[in-house]
Amino acid sequence: MAGVRKPVVEVRRSQRRRRTVSAYRDGERVVVLIPDQFSRAEESEWVDRMLARLAAREGRLARSDDELLVRATRLIKLYLPEHGAQAVPASVRWVTNQNGRWGSCTPADGTIRLSHRVQDMPDWVIDYVLLHELAHLIVPSHNARFWALVGRYPKTERARGYLEGVAAAAGTPLAD
Repeated sequence: MAGVRKPVVEVRRSQRRRRTVSAYRDGERVVVLIPDQFSRAEESEWVDRMLARLAAREGRLARSDDELLVRATRLIKLYLPEHGAQAVPASVRWVTNQNGRWGSCTPADGTIRLSHRVQDMPDWVIDYVLLHELAHLIVPSHNARFWALVGRYPKTERARGYLEGVAAAAGTPLAD
């Protein structure tokens, strides 16, 4: 892989840490936290493993607005086919200014925005949030007709539970 360079890695050993290993990016370097008793071989193995995990996570975070539009098109075909052009958004994009809700929709102009906080969540949760917003293009309110459209997605309850758990862990209320 020409052009791809390995980041600077700082390994921090802890006497209090027994089994867990974690890593995070600090600017251009990666900090890997390991137990003090790990051998050099274990350290090397875990550094490689944690770099791979970070790369995978950052790959998921790189989800684009274009990918969201492709995902929206697939969801419309699967769950809202009879609504045709009415269900097709004018634009769908990730935004960083929504910290109190997972997504929003402006039916008047057909725009959908998903919070960047959803980007690292499992695909089935992203699909739920996106379908929720697509349903608002058809039914702007949260009435029974709206929930019937959203309920076509087979993982609706599971995704809502996931989002409720994330909101509870963060200490924030869940906004529909």
